Amino acid sequence: MNFKKYRMRKILFIVLWAVSMVSVGQIRLNLGSDSPLRKLQIAELAIENLYVDSVSGEKIVEDAIRGMLSKLDPHSSYATPKETKELTEPLEGTFEGIGVQFNIVEDTLLVIQTINGGPSSRVGILAGDRIIAVNDTAIAGVKMSRTDIMKRLRGKKGTKVDVTVKRPGEKSPLVFRITRDKIPVNSLDAAYLVEPGIGYIRLRNFSATTHQEVAEAIDSLKTRNAELSQKSAFSLILDLQDNGGGYLSAAEKVANEFLDSNDLIVYTTGRAVPRHESRANGKGRMKNGKIVVLVNEYSASAAEILSGAIQDQDRGVIVGRRTFGKGLVQRPIDLPDGSMIRLTVAHYYTPTGRCIQKPFKPGDKHDYDMDINERLKKGELTCRDSIHFADSLKFETLREHRTVYGGGGIMPDVFVPLDTLQYTRYHSKLVAKGIIVTKVLKYFDKNRKRLSKYPSASAFKEQYDVPQELIDDILAEGEKEGITPKDEEEKQRALPEMKRQIKALIARDVFNQSAYFEVMNDSNRIFQEGLRVIKQNN
Repeated sequence: MNFKKYRMRKILFIVLWAVSMVSVGQIRLNLGSDSPLRKLQIAELAIENLYVDSVSGEKIVEDAIRGMLSKLDPHSSYATPKETKELTEPLEGTFEGIGVQFNIVEDTLLVIQTINGGPSSRVGILAGDRIIAVNDTAIAGVKMSRTDIMKRLRGKKGTKVDVTVKRPGEKSPLVFRITRDKIPVNSLDAAYLVEPGIGYIRLRNFSATTHQEVAEAIDSLKTRNAELSQKSAFSLILDLQDNGGGYLSAAEKVANEFLDSNDLIVYTTGRAVPRHESRANGKGRMKNGKIVVLVNEYSASAAEILSGAIQDQDRGVIVGRRTFGKGLVQRPIDLPDGSMIRLTVAHYYTPTGRCIQKPFKPGDKHDYDMDINERLKKGELTCRDSIHFADSLKFETLREHRTVYGGGGIMPDVFVPLDTLQYTRYHSKLVAKGIIVTKVLKYFDKNRKRLSKYPSASAFKEQYDVPQELIDDILAEGEKEGITPKDEEEKQRALPEMKRQIKALIARDVFNQSAYFEVMNDSNRIFQEGLRVIKQNN
C-alpha cells in the first residue's frame, strides 16, 4: 500500500469510527477546505515534503495523535503495535511460550517452577533446572537481559524450541524439544484460608480470566473450610491493594458474586454514549457471609468499581486508605497497523450516583501524576482528619444510609494510616539493588530438598526461622556494594521486616505466590485491620 494513502487511511479510520458510534443526525463529516481534518492533512504533507531534514511520516502521524490525546484527559492514550501487545497481553489472560517461572541467578536462568500441565512440565523440565541455551544460542554467562531471554523462549503456539538444561546430579547437559502453547497469566495473586471461617483472595488486576479465577478460589476455600471447620458461615477478605484496574466487565462479574438480584453494580454514561447499567443476577457464590475489601492509594479503576458497589450496597466494609480516583471509561480503538487508541468515552458512577474521578486539568498530566505525592505531603495518607470533601460530594449508601463521598476515589469505612517507618532506607536500598532476591534464590537453590520437606505453607510459616548466616551474607553483600545503615539503630529497625521478606520469598519459591502473602500479611497493617473487622461478631 502507498504510504501516504496508508497514513490518510489511519486518520480516516479514526474519523469514520467516531461517525459510526453516533447517529448521522448528531454529526456531519466535513472534508471541505476549512475542515480540521483537511488542515491536519496539509500540515503532515508539508512537513514530509518541505521540511529541511528528512523525517518519518509515520512518526509525524503518531506524534499528532499523541498530541491530540494529550489535550484531553490523563487516561486517553495512543500505543504503537508493540506497546499495544505489551499492554493487552496481561489482561487477555494468556501468552504463548514454554510455561516456566524463572529467575536469573549469576547470569543463568534458574527454573523456579513449571506451570502444571504446561509445555515444559509435559516434556520433563524440573524446578531447579538451569536453562543454558535456547536453540543454538547460549543464554548463560553472557549477561543477556531478561527481556532478550523471554523473547527467545516465547513464540507462537505450535512452534518448537530446543532448550539445553544443566540439571543438578547430571554430568552432561540435557536437551529438550518443547512445543510452545498458550500459557495462562493469572490475575489472582493469592488465595488461602486465614483461619477456619475466613478466606483471603488477592487480585493483581482485572483481566479476561479474573472472574473465573475468583469463582474457583471461592469454591476451593469454601470446600477447604468445610473440611477444617464445623462452622457453616464463611467470610472473605478481598485484597485490592495496589490493584490498578483492568476490564470493567471483569469487575462487574466479580461484584455479581457478592450482591443480591437486581442490585445495581455500576452505570456508565458519556456525551456520545447512552447510559448503561450493570446489575447483579442473584446467582453469586458469596451473597451471604461477611466481606471486607482492602484498598490503598494505588487501587484504581475496576478495583474502585468493585469497592464502590460493595460500599454503596452496604454489602461489606472497605478498609485501608482513599483509592486513586479513576472514574473514566476508555474504549479501545484498534488501528489497521495493530496500534491502538484508548479514548475516554464515558464516566462511570457507583450505585449511589458517585463519580469518583479525581479533579484534573486537561493537558496537565504532571500534576495528576503527582497527586499521591501531594497526598503524602498534606498528611492525607497518615491522618484521616487531613482528608476533606466538599458537602456537594456527599452521598448516602442505599440500605443503611451511611455518608460516603464522590469526587476523588473511594474513601474507606475504616482508615488505616500509612506506616512511614515500616521500611528503612537501608532495607529499601538492599531491595532496589536486588541483593535480597539474589541471595535468597541462591540459598533456596542449595537447600531445595530440605526446604521442600515442609508439608504446607502454614507449617512453613509457623516452623521456619531465617538462618543468621543468610542475614549476614546479605548484609555483607550490601556492604560490598556500598550499602550500609547510617547507624546501629537503623540496622536493628530494618532486620525484622527484612527477615519477614526473606521468609516470604523462600515460601514463594517452595510453595507458590499465596505462601508469599500468607507470610507478608503478618506485617501488613491494612490486612491486620481487615482481619480484626471481619472477626468482630464472626
